[in-house]
Amino acid sequence: MSRNSSCQALVLATHPQGENNRAVTLLSAEEGIFYATLFGGPKSKLRAQVSPFNRGTIWLYKDEPKHSCKITDFDVANYHLSFRENLFKTWAASFAAEIVVKTKCAGSNDQCWTLVNGFLDGMELTDEDTSRLGLVRFLWRYLGLLGVRPETRQCASCGTSFLSGAVTEYASVWRASYEPGENSFVCNECADLTVRPFVLGQNALTYLEAVSDLSPRQVRTITVDRESLTQMKQLCFFLIEQACGAKLKTLESGAGIL
Repeated sequence: MSRNSSCQALVLATHPQGENNRAVTLLSAEEGIFYATLFGGPKSKLRAQVSPFNRGTIWLYKDEPKHSCKITDFDVANYHLSFRENLFKTWAASFAAEIVVKTKCAGSNDQCWTLVNGFLDGMELTDEDTSRLGLVRFLWRYLGLLGVRPETRQCASCGTSFLSGAVTEYASVWRASYEPGENSFVCNECADLTVRPFVLGQNALTYLEAVSDLSPRQVRTITVDRESLTQMKQLCFFLIEQACGAKLKTLESGAGIL
């Protein structure tokens, strides 16, 4: 078997290894998460190319007896240059990368590859406000990939539809309460009014249902008010951390940014 190989890969993170080398965490549709070593000092052209969130064709040299994998070349197709100029985009991309590594691609390498790259490419093409809503969509879809996304269509207790009735100017007002113990939502009548860790209005519920059911192109045309965005973001942050089974460093250190 040849020791040389190549594949489409996304750089998720790089860390110093020794004096001049770097340990690189990568994602591919075939292998999922894998690791390789990049040799060379700061002036190395390859080191500049192998940077977080760059995507393209990577060439590897694998030495199975030594359990080592070396990066020999990287032809970058997507640089995501706007990430260098926007702190939120950089942090959101790092947040997504940490989730992917923690969950081992949610057990589906190819779907994870598509979802993550769609999120990063979408942020590259939009402004910060649009990217913030894009982060909610990514997290909600990833929760679906993990198989832990709660039902937002009806009350888990009485079966009342959350989406019935016209969407009015009051649609961001509390309509459903999330119950962590059951991983489900209940309506106003069924909720325990003394315990309401996360509440969503009709706008938020409708939007999350749209993300679940509609194509990405269709969902991108839907606008959301700021209060509903905050409701969805807080819920998704909680759910994804629960799914990962541990505190997420990017979420803790970037709380004021994300």
